Amino acid sequence: MFDKIKSDLPASIVVFFVALPLCLGIALASGAPLFSGIIAGIVGGLVVGFASGSAQGVSGPAAGLTVIVFTAIETLGSWPAFLLAVLLAGAIQMAMGYAKAGFIAYFFPSSVIKGMLTGIGLLIILKQIPHALGYDKDFEGDNSFIQIDGENTFSSIASALEAFNMGAFLIAAVSLFILIFWEKVLSKKHKIFQLIQGPLVAIISGITLNYLYLNGSLEFTLTSEQLVSIPVPQNFQGFLSQFTLPDFTQITSFQIWEVAIMIAIVASLETLLCVEATDKLDPHKRVTPTNRELKAQGLGNMISGLIGGLPVTQVIVRSSANIAFGGETKLSSMLHGFFLLISAITIAGILNLIPLASLAAILLVVGYKLAKPSLFKEMYKLGWEQFIPFTMTIIGILTTDLLKGIGIGMVFGIFFTLWHSYKNSHSFEKRITHEGDVEVHVLKLSEEVSFFNKATILQSLDHIPNNSKVIIDGTVSKYLSHDVVEIIENFIENSSTKNITVEKINL
Repeated sequence: MFDKIKSDLPASIVVFFVALPLCLGIALASGAPLFSGIIAGIVGGLVVGFASGSAQGVSGPAAGLTVIVFTAIETLGSWPAFLLAVLLAGAIQMAMGYAKAGFIAYFFPSSVIKGMLTGIGLLIILKQIPHALGYDKDFEGDNSFIQIDGENTFSSIASALEAFNMGAFLIAAVSLFILIFWEKVLSKKHKIFQLIQGPLVAIISGITLNYLYLNGSLEFTLTSEQLVSIPVPQNFQGFLSQFTLPDFTQITSFQIWEVAIMIAIVASLETLLCVEATDKLDPHKRVTPTNRELKAQGLGNMISGLIGGLPVTQVIVRSSANIAFGGETKLSSMLHGFFLLISAITIAGILNLIPLASLAAILLVVGYKLAKPSLFKEMYKLGWEQFIPFTMTIIGILTTDLLKGIGIGMVFGIFFTLWHSYKNSHSFEKRITHEGDVEVHVLKLSEEVSFFNKATILQSLDHIPNNSKVIIDGTVSKYLSHDVVEIIENFIENSSTKNITVEKINL
């Protein structure tokens, strides 16, 4: 496990810094205690990271569940009651893993998964622009077009330009310069620049600039909402008091089970989508065992619910950051969880000095790596069948949210599948030979012929001229829809009226 620690350690530090504000932001948006997000991040790293078969996937609280969590807490009436639902959701996920439900992941077309990655990349860029400009009204990690603060992705950028903060912008610009210069120049000069990652230097630079602002060395200031804000315990006992047990007395409540099932389904779907996407980003093209992943996520949610954390899923932003900055094995994910745990106990006050603008710069780099312009050109060259689902997935993600965007892409992917089925139900050979004065036509049915093919087959039969012969060949057919069988039988029954002779082969 420690074979790749030279790559995993620097990557885990980057993932830790990226995960920290996301855990807090998602907890805030969910109407949950802030520390519950940190608990979910710790569990996602240490527990799920250890149990998972994913080499580079990172788990933690997911923005896609914020609305469900927020509504569920209000519906159930208490935080401990909700924690019980999270624990039960984990048990359901474990059962799904043992029932081998992970096969669902393989039903998503490649074009849609690539569209998901690119859409998330563009979404990261658009969502981080306000933070880079010092406008931090929306929570870190939001992936919905309509934001909780009442704005949308694009209006938030317009508001950020109006509320422009030079101090935050300067920190973001310096951080972005360091990241690019570090990767393009310094990392190629000496091994020390590969061990010490640019993001760590960018964050230290951000803290330094903020310190200069506070001491009046520079004429800019940052407010508390423009900095990381992790709960600071007074002592170890205060740290332990932030953990909460579920309310087991409500285990017979129908509402508890209803929420648990909903969390299990949505969390599993998000996880399986992210597993597919992460595997596509993996330079080594390793394949994650999806059933094992469901079990790992189930275990994670059971423990997170048991100690007071939000539900966890595998998450693409942290996973892609892990890959982008060199993570090789699941040790990187586990280390990021360890860093979350240690920092929450020991250096929470120091972490609260980190400007969100510095973290925005890191995420802007991650976003660009996911949505490189060359990918659009590559997908366009593959043809409309790949390009349209790819593009519509991107548009869907940018204008709705992750799951709805995937759904929109799937609709277009399924359309092309049905179109091919519609066009390729059979082959029709005309005027192959003559038997005397009689024309012979051969209708060869394909392997699978569904009700969707009724129209094309009916059209072909209708075009057979009077006084001819037709051979209907079902030699290669493994499945014929009853609707198609009825059409053929009706044609045979009425063929005498047109003086058409019908021969059936293996039908």
